[in-house]
Amino acid sequence: MGRPPPRRCYHVCVQKTAVTPAQPVPMLDLKRHYQPLHGELLAALEHVLETQQFILGEQVTAFEHAAALKLGVKHAVGCSSGTDALWLALAAARIGPGSAVITTPFSFFATVSAILRAGARVVLADVDPVTLNLNPESVETALDGPDGSTVKAVLPVHLYGQCVDWDSFARLGQYRGLRLIEDAAQAWGAEWNTTKAGGLGDIAAFSFYPTKNLSAAGDAGMVTTNSPELAERARMLRQHGMRRRYYHDEVGWNARLDGFQGAILQVKLKYIDNWNQARRVVAECYHTLFRDAGLAEKGPYPAHGIVLPQHVFGSVHVWHQYVIRTSRRDELRAFLAARKIGSEIYYPVPLHLQDALRSLGYGPGSFPEAELAAREVLALPMFPELREDEQKTVVSAIADFLS
Repeated sequence: MGRPPPRRCYHVCVQKTAVTPAQPVPMLDLKRHYQPLHGELLAALEHVLETQQFILGEQVTAFEHAAALKLGVKHAVGCSSGTDALWLALAAARIGPGSAVITTPFSFFATVSAILRAGARVVLADVDPVTLNLNPESVETALDGPDGSTVKAVLPVHLYGQCVDWDSFARLGQYRGLRLIEDAAQAWGAEWNTTKAGGLGDIAAFSFYPTKNLSAAGDAGMVTTNSPELAERARMLRQHGMRRRYYHDEVGWNARLDGFQGAILQVKLKYIDNWNQARRVVAECYHTLFRDAGLAEKGPYPAHGIVLPQHVFGSVHVWHQYVIRTSRRDELRAFLAARKIGSEIYYPVPLHLQDALRSLGYGPGSFPEAELAAREVLALPMFPELREDEQKTVVSAIADFLS
């Protein structure tokens, strides 16, 4: 859309819809999420106390079966966190010493740390400037590079709740003979061409951290797959490598899901489709408000206004985050904070520039799209219960800042 309208138009367009511009707006309000389920959740927790099945047990098994059905996969294996789910997925697929895994530099730290914990080498490839998901063309370039011969798997991240371009990755995996492992930590319910995240690749990892779309009351995770062999290995590895009690076939880990989290997740699973739909409504409202206010620019790179997140063809987005791009990100965030409007940066430092990952051998300029995104992205308040008047407050504040 080019240069934004004159100053006055920012205020005219937004002031017409702004209801309470001074009200604080939280980045996330878990109390609103919890209150309608108060009685149902307490009853579920009480059942765990009564049955004394605190580790795994019937509540976890019931959740695993329901989750597999919901995702359209054959196997779901509950575990202790999303980080452990990533490690279990890699270890179950026998990705370890002597092999390398290609993934994105623009993700949470666990995406890379799980590969290192599995004993494999990390090879990074740049992201697509529109979706900020791993770019298949960059992956292909990495495969043709000096490290390509040792790559055994690709681990794409469905960032912010939108699936990567899975058609391209499926072709790449088949042609190159690679395992495809999904980091679906932010993408419960997301789809690519009618197949849900978690059932696209060979194996997938989910997180149920309290801020996720489907959330536990603490750390929890899950591995999903259509392979009985991979599922059986994941179950064995989550219990110290045991298939029979006290008989250890491999060195695994203590990565079991506890009964309380299984009970909570079983309750919440009944409502997740409605919550994801509510997030889509919130996202569409943001789109409309920003465009009507004349703040939205054509992407992927911002000039004077903001670039809105894009929903790409073929995907069903679940809007774990609503992330804009702006060239004055840090100033805008400080401005919003002064008005008590929440925001967050996912992520301020690309993984290849993290101090803990210097040994990967990358430096500034290695992945320009990821580095530019890290300077420009800003996540705005996003949760199913977010009210329209609160969204109007957010947009009005951003209009004031840009004016």
